[in-house]
Amino acid sequence: MEFRVLGPVGAWRGDAEVALDGAKQRTVLAALLLAEGRTVPDTRLCELLWGEHPPATFAAQLYNYVSRLRKYLGAEVDIVRQWSGYQIRIGAARLDLDEFERLTEAGREALRDGLHAEAAERLHAAVSLWRGAALSNVTPHLAAAESHRMAELRMAVLESRIEADLLLGRHVRLIPEVTRLVARHPLHEGLRAQLMTALLRCDRQADALAAYHEGRRVLADELGVDPGPLLTEAYRKILAGPASPAPAAVAEPSWHGVRPAMLPPGVGDFAGREGELGGLLRVLTAGPAARPPVAVVTGMAGVGKSTLALHAAHLCRAAFPDGQLYADLGGPRGNAVEPYDVLGWFLRSLGHAESGIPKGLGERVRLYRSQLAGRRLLVMLDGAADYAQVCPLLPGDPGCQVVVTSRVRLPELAGATSIEVGTLDREQALGLLGRIVGADRIAGEAEAANRIVESCGRLSLGVRVAGSRLLARPHWSLGYLADRLADERYRLDELRLGSMDVRERLDSSYHQLADLGQLALRRLSLLRAPAFPSWCTAEVLGVSRHTGEEVGEKLVDARLLEIVESDGGRRQRYRFHGLVRVFAREKADQADRVLMAGAGALSAVGN
Repeated sequence: MEFRVLGPVGAWRGDAEVALDGAKQRTVLAALLLAEGRTVPDTRLCELLWGEHPPATFAAQLYNYVSRLRKYLGAEVDIVRQWSGYQIRIGAARLDLDEFERLTEAGREALRDGLHAEAAERLHAAVSLWRGAALSNVTPHLAAAESHRMAELRMAVLESRIEADLLLGRHVRLIPEVTRLVARHPLHEGLRAQLMTALLRCDRQADALAAYHEGRRVLADELGVDPGPLLTEAYRKILAGPASPAPAAVAEPSWHGVRPAMLPPGVGDFAGREGELGGLLRVLTAGPAARPPVAVVTGMAGVGKSTLALHAAHLCRAAFPDGQLYADLGGPRGNAVEPYDVLGWFLRSLGHAESGIPKGLGERVRLYRSQLAGRRLLVMLDGAADYAQVCPLLPGDPGCQVVVTSRVRLPELAGATSIEVGTLDREQALGLLGRIVGADRIAGEAEAANRIVESCGRLSLGVRVAGSRLLARPHWSLGYLADRLADERYRLDELRLGSMDVRERLDSSYHQLADLGQLALRRLSLLRAPAFPSWCTAEVLGVSRHTGEEVGEKLVDARLLEIVESDGGRRQRYRFHGLVRVFAREKADQADRVLMAGAGALSAVGN
């Protein structure tokens, strides 16, 4: 069993959430868990449940909450009566706060020991345990007592994690995140100093100075104080300026004669995608004067973008006699790679010794582009998160071609050709399944094969996982797997095999959304109509029509909603991909379900 307080309070048994009665029962559970094994007196529980004005029957009600909690949690957990209070003994069960503190301590210890990569990994893992504001579904009395402390815990770890990322040279990727944090916490001097450091390392001295002066103004206006030591030291470093690069660092570009071949192996069972593959090959094999500098292969998570791009890259290797460079940029999976690091990989692959690779980002970019001048190379950037990650990795020579795969469309890439990858059609999905398990097996159970690919939403990754499971279990019939996939409650569990995990891919897109976007996705998934008008987003959130439209567009950008009808303006209709709807309904909490159940006509809207 697992208990969670770093977000909505809840208890989980495996992948299933334990149904609890409401905010007051969750308050009792959270108060007992936060006591760290100590007894919580009745008077304290009463105060957290009702504040200063408890009902006359508070003792009976408290007894009832505890009694029902025991029933729901079962024998794995013991809630015992101790004097005039209660104590929880969770035994082998896990508490996310305990895991958070363990990872935090390990990360900070690694940071003190100079193990920056290990520190970053553990601190990232600690921060990822938070699923929103802590204790978000308890009574206001408990939230008021504990939420500030919990928020401070998270902020302190976030600072340590950012420090580790800065020490690893990840300053380019940090700037958007830390800018948002400073906007939310303008008086937080530590975060502002980290933003100034990241800006300075990106050769943005003017922006770093502006961040300092804005912080000084806010501190004076709000608190009547001057900047403290952290901001003052960061300001001093800006005025000192970065070390000047050696003037000869990129003056004499030289080709080392190394022909890189970094492409991973393509898949042997590639099937379908004739239109998209033909379009991409036409771009890649056109002459340098005719082809666009970048091809962007874009689509939802798990749709097969990387598989398509790799297959095309292998087919046209002869058009790029000077080799191929490849990098998995990590995308939105929480491990996005810094362009600084990628440039190091590329320069080493091009024959440069470690000692000859510049330390600054700007110098690496200049050497990289000089190294590729006059060459014909293919550069594949797989899983790009945004334009800022891609821009430093673009060659300057028209003889080089770049293929980018991304869930977002990257409109900032001027002149790029965009190739949209959608779900497979029925014949393509069956063809892929047949390539994996064998055409004879598909022909022998054609109806079951159809059910499998439809349960997978004809998503390439889903079909591939289903086929791989059948291949691993030759004693399973297709009908047996089709029956297992038919139950939506367990469908995403079935579509997981090793590193192939549909839920994990969708989860990475979900966690890139702002809180309002996550809330909208969960509530919209509970609508009973297959498609719904765009104004529903505002209704399920209780916000203005304008705000609702903006949130809806963000969900479309994240490839978590699809547009099925549009008049080119305000009147649009959305729908979910089948697996996205299943995923979003998994994420929906009890509050979402109660609200949508009470929405009546809205929950069944169709027009």
